[in-house]
This record gives sequence, structure tokens and C-alpha cells, in this order.
Amino acid sequence: MSARYLARSADGRALLGDDEGYVPLDTADPSLRSVDDALRAAPDGLPDPDGATASRRLAEHLGFASPIERPGKLFGIGLNYADHATDLDEVRPDEPASFFKPATAATGPGGPIRLPPAEISDRVTAEAELAVVIGRTCRDVPEERVDEVVAGYVPVIDMTAEDILERNPRFLTRSKSFDTFLVFGPRIVVPDDDLAIGNLDDVEVRTVVDDEVIAENTVSNMLFRPHELVSFHSSVMTLEPGDVISTGTPGAGVIRPGDSVRAEVDSVGTVHADVVR
Repeated sequence: MSARYLARSADGRALLGDDEGYVPLDTADPSLRSVDDALRAAPDGLPDPDGATASRRLAEHLGFASPIERPGKLFGIGLNYADHATDLDEVRPDEPASFFKPATAATGPGGPIRLPPAEISDRVTAEAELAVVIGRTCRDVPEERVDEVVAGYVPVIDMTAEDILERNPRFLTRSKSFDTFLVFGPRIVVPDDDLAIGNLDDVEVRTVVDDEVIAENTVSNMLFRPHELVSFHSSVMTLEPGDVISTGTPGAGVIRPGDSVRAEVDSVGTVHADVVR
């Protein structure tokens, strides 16, 4: 069985896809009217686009919005690659170092990423991350059962106003929360046997700015793997469909107006965005 993809067209219609293209989601299963509906169904498997009453359309013939129309809790994880912590001369955390971003920070593929006025911040960085999308309301999930609550994975670009953060670490929320400071998409990849959450070690994540690879690393080098992060946070609070845990970055690059940024996540996909002010 090929991997299933969830996406939304530029006009907001829910799409179901695979490597051969996309169909409207409700033409494959009339009970699934939105991506939100599909997130809840995804842990048990999604229908085959072959069975849809509509013909596939190739991705290159479609425009995409953010695959999650109404994201829930947006977690970020700091210093989750040992190399990144060393690069920043930071002490490796012995527990996940998490923070929240508001839903208003989220935007879709292409962006644009809108930098704040220079007098507010003149040093913004972008970083690629693999993010996990929750599909089922859950609490206290053991690591070995995390696959039962995960809807899929999505590439994201996370931004930080580093000059604000450097003034005071307590300014973390502000430095992370400007509109467009979290780029999603263009698709959520629903796990299959080859991409189960416990089988991500060889997935490589790359931060690319203007076609230059700024940083790259593999999931196996994370301090806390994706299934650990889901289990850990479910022990703190109830997780719900549409919650997203961005699992940390191999490294960040400074971005300026006119730049183009990509997050490349092997087996999951690539999302890019242009930078403006």
C-alpha cells in the first residue's frame, strides 16, 4: 500500500492523495468532509484514492493551502539535536524543552514569511523541522502505543526573532509568535509500515536558504525521538486532533527580504516560503 497524503487545495477543499495524485477527500469517503475529519480517522487508515468517484489530479496542477485549517496546540521543541545544542554552546536538556506558538503564527506553503519591521527585529532565523500531527484525543500514552494516536507527519519552517530572544530568554514566546512564523505543508503524510513513528531514525531534516543547505541531521540524532515527545507531552496534558509537535531543528539560518527558505524532510516532503518585510 502506498502512503496516503492529506492536503487542502488553495480554495480550501480537503484532498486525499498518494504518489499518483490527489482526489477530493469526500469522493473517496463521503463521511470525511474535511481534513479535521480525516485526522481522526487516519490512525486506523484512510481510503484508497483508487476508489474515489473523481479522477486524480497531479500535485503540480494544484495550489495548496496549509493542510491544517484550524491547528490546535502548536508545540516547539528546543535543542533536540545534540549537535545543535553544541553549536549554540547550550547545555543539553535532560527533558524535552518545549514551548507553545499561537495558531495565528501558522501559514501555508509558499508563505510568504513576513518579517517584523526592522525596528522591532532585525535578526530573524528560519529552521526546518519534522512535525507530528495528532489524530486522536489522548492522555498518558505509552511510547509503544503512540502510533495509535498519530495522524501523520508534516514538514514545517519555524522562525525566531533571535535579537528579541537574546535580550531575555523570557521573551521566547514573543520571539516565536509573529504572524507567519510557522509554515506548514503542503501535505500531511499518513504513517504506513515504512513510516511508522518508531521507524523514523533514518529520516534526514535539512534547513535550506536560497538553495544553500544551512544545517542537516537525522532523526536518530535527536535527544528525544518523536514517539518520546508525544508520550511525554500526553503525560502533561490532553492531546487533541490537530495538535502539532514540531520535533526540533538541526540548525537555523538568518533570513532577509527576498530570500527563499525550504524545509526538506526525507520521506515526508518539502515546504518552501518566500521572505518579505
